[in-house]
Amino acid sequence: MSDLLFGTAGVPKSTPKSGSKAGIKRIRELGLDCMELAFVRRVSMGEKTASNVKEAAEGLRVRLSVHAPYYINLNATEVEKVKSSRLRILKASYVGWLCGAKDIVFHPAFYHDDPPDSVYERVKEHLSELSALLREEGISVVLRPETTGKLSQFGSLDEIIELSSEVEGVAPCVDFAHIHARTGRNNSYEEFVEILRAIEGKLGRNAIEEMHIHVSGIDYGKKGEKEHLNLEDSDFRYLELLQALHSFGVKGVLLCESPNLEEDALVLQEAYRLMQERT
Repeated sequence: MSDLLFGTAGVPKSTPKSGSKAGIKRIRELGLDCMELAFVRRVSMGEKTASNVKEAAEGLRVRLSVHAPYYINLNATEVEKVKSSRLRILKASYVGWLCGAKDIVFHPAFYHDDPPDSVYERVKEHLSELSALLREEGISVVLRPETTGKLSQFGSLDEIIELSSEVEGVAPCVDFAHIHARTGRNNSYEEFVEILRAIEGKLGRNAIEEMHIHVSGIDYGKKGEKEHLNLEDSDFRYLELLQALHSFGVKGVLLCESPNLEEDALVLQEAYRLMQERT
């Protein structure tokens, strides 16, 4: 990929019609370049619709990714919930692949009262099996567990990087706002660069040139993330993040998750382009 692409996590708010195809068209009208298909509750898209979505995205040169349903917990105590979580990841991967999406984003698990090391091993085992199953079926996608914002959720930066280094077919989805909310830190140019160095140091330069990034404003407290905010309503230093991405030569996709979606996506894109023009 030749550059860092900007887009929305979900169909833009200003899309006049419902549906992924309409969202893709609106992305191109706005001058953005990527969109994440948000399967929030379930994966309900059929094969024919997925084929049409792929055709629309390829025709308008909009890169797609997928966010799997939020009801995923690979550390659930109930066996059926774990099975359902695995199936949701597999179905999101299959439908996403039919849509032409390469990256499948999801929140892996909750700690509950289990030691983080034990949760890590469970998540690792499940993702190893799921990734192998997808490869066997010829479904060429990358599973991207996301850095999470709540302290109750599995998904620290270190955990996601380690998983990505140990499991074939797994790479990070780096949500910088979540990392900030989770730690109360990681909100300066120097700290953003540290994150990028940690990723490159463990996963190599290729991980920096194929990044999958989420950005938004964020409200947080002692337990981490409370809710997403628009950038102007948050303390998140997005300009310093963009400068770090630029100076580090990051490539891939950056998807905005602010409540106003495309408004902040355009703010981020414009600020980044101005940085490029100055250098």
